[in-house]
Amino acid sequence: MHADIDQMLDLMDRTFRDFENAMPSKPKLVKLSFGMAFRFKEKDIYQAMIQKLARVQSSVRAARLLLSNGFVQEQAILQRTIDETNEDIMFLVYAVTNDTITDLHKRFLEAFWEEEIDESGTVMASKQNRPMIPRKKIQAYLANIEGVDLNSVTSQDAARTISKAYSGFVHGASPHIMDMYGGNPPHFHTNGMLGTPRMEEHSDDLWNYVYRSFLSHIAVAKALGAEKHVEILNKHLVRFEQNAGMRQ
Repeated sequence: MHADIDQMLDLMDRTFRDFENAMPSKPKLVKLSFGMAFRFKEKDIYQAMIQKLARVQSSVRAARLLLSNGFVQEQAILQRTIDETNEDIMFLVYAVTNDTITDLHKRFLEAFWEEEIDESGTVMASKQNRPMIPRKKIQAYLANIEGVDLNSVTSQDAARTISKAYSGFVHGASPHIMDMYGGNPPHFHTNGMLGTPRMEEHSDDLWNYVYRSFLSHIAVAKALGAEKHVEILNKHLVRFEQNAGMRQ
């Protein structure tokens, strides 16, 4: 399974680099209130997809690094970010492939492109107040698109359940922190949890997150009309799913 993770990460990276290199317009170095920085001029939905892919790919690699050093609680915290980023990617993709760019998409993109620092030029003086779209609205949209043959309410409930489960790691709920306690003599494992029973379950969990991020790359390939990439990635996907026992 770890070999498949390596291959998925490699395929995602090569796919992403192809998408990045094929972009008709690249980020430009521009002068902002706080200094020079790279920014996209057009600010279109495809550029947003590429940035979200960059975020999710970096995040799954970081989660793997945390796992390899036994920091499974921190891996779980990061996986909450990966979940939301993959939701964002599918939300943007469906606007192109299955639906239209709705008012919800427009508001999402306006918030996405908004600068963190306003014309004041400093974080402390900035009045920026990014109007984030509630996660439940994005999940409801995805459930309606993806739930053609499924119960969309059940799909929403599943997404909320996963988000709630990882919320305990993010916000440091006691039951989650106590997963760090054990050993002989019992103690809090603040230097990672290598050699503990928690490693196996979080190792299995990482595969799911790399797999879902791989699906996001296929989805973006479809949105970009990169049919050759879709074909190649889907061929590998079948093998990954067979190895994981998801196909006969």
